[in-house]
Amino acid sequence: MKSLKDILPWEERPEGCKDVMWRYSKNPIIDRYHIPTSNSIFNSAVVPFEDGFAGVFRCDNKAVQMNIFAGFSKDGVNWEINHEPIKFEAGNTEMIESEYKYDPRVTWIEDRYWITWCNGYHGPTIGIAYTFDFKKFYQCENAFLPFNRNGVLFPEKINGKYAMLSRPSDNGHTPFGDIYISFSPDMKYWGEHRCVMKVTPFPESAWQCTKIGAGSVPFLTDEGWLLFYHGVITTCNGFRYSMGAAILDKDNPEKVLYRTRPYLLAPNAPYELQGDVPNVVFPCAALQDGERVAVYYGAADTVVGMAFGYIKDIVEFTKNNSIL
Repeated sequence: MKSLKDILPWEERPEGCKDVMWRYSKNPIIDRYHIPTSNSIFNSAVVPFEDGFAGVFRCDNKAVQMNIFAGFSKDGVNWEINHEPIKFEAGNTEMIESEYKYDPRVTWIEDRYWITWCNGYHGPTIGIAYTFDFKKFYQCENAFLPFNRNGVLFPEKINGKYAMLSRPSDNGHTPFGDIYISFSPDMKYWGEHRCVMKVTPFPESAWQCTKIGAGSVPFLTDEGWLLFYHGVITTCNGFRYSMGAAILDKDNPEKVLYRTRPYLLAPNAPYELQGDVPNVVFPCAALQDGERVAVYYGAADTVVGMAFGYIKDIVEFTKNNSIL
């Protein structure tokens, strides 16, 4: 298997750019019509797999039915996405009913790849499944009662338990939301729910004053778990989604050590400002080799973009510009 350092998608910071993170010059990497049936492809997750990468993609079709599809890439930029949605088999439950699936995340834990997504079961909740090869997928019990979104697993157990971040919500376009953590001994029964991060006061950091939600799977740094998350402000034109970063305690991740007062990335490029849902940057995956990170994000609920940064710079920026 190739080293991630050798195949990590990457582009150096543009000349004259002073930002901590910067966009890929060839964004969007996945267009809305990437497969024949799609109306939009966005808010998708990617992990290293074999000699390249695999992913689970949100593809809304031309009836705007929401579902998730598997895909593969050698370089993390050019993707072959299956034309049919994932067909799930029963995992730790026979109850695999689902009205819709969207906004997946993926991570490797111990011996398999785990997928979480917003699952339609009498309202949005957190669906869970696993795969070994991205060909066969096994659906498990939903993690929580409706209503909940943005379920993001930690890539290793915390004190012997699986851990997941989520955002309790409502059945619509939720005008509120804080990040919680929950624990499970077996990836079936979840409890010990604790509040991790709340929205900020408008005068202190307005870009994240309406609601926040976990984005990419956290990864460990020398300072703790680095989490990219989205924050939302309600403007006169509706919601505006941006990306920030937080550092959580390594052994007790319900404790936030640092959190960005300024955003790292906000809608700016045409494909982020214009689309089915304008003004959205929504991170869902982060590939990292210990020094560099490539973040995949949904843009305007229409396409997939990518941004880059050096982990050391992001951690330093988060610590030096923190609000708690």
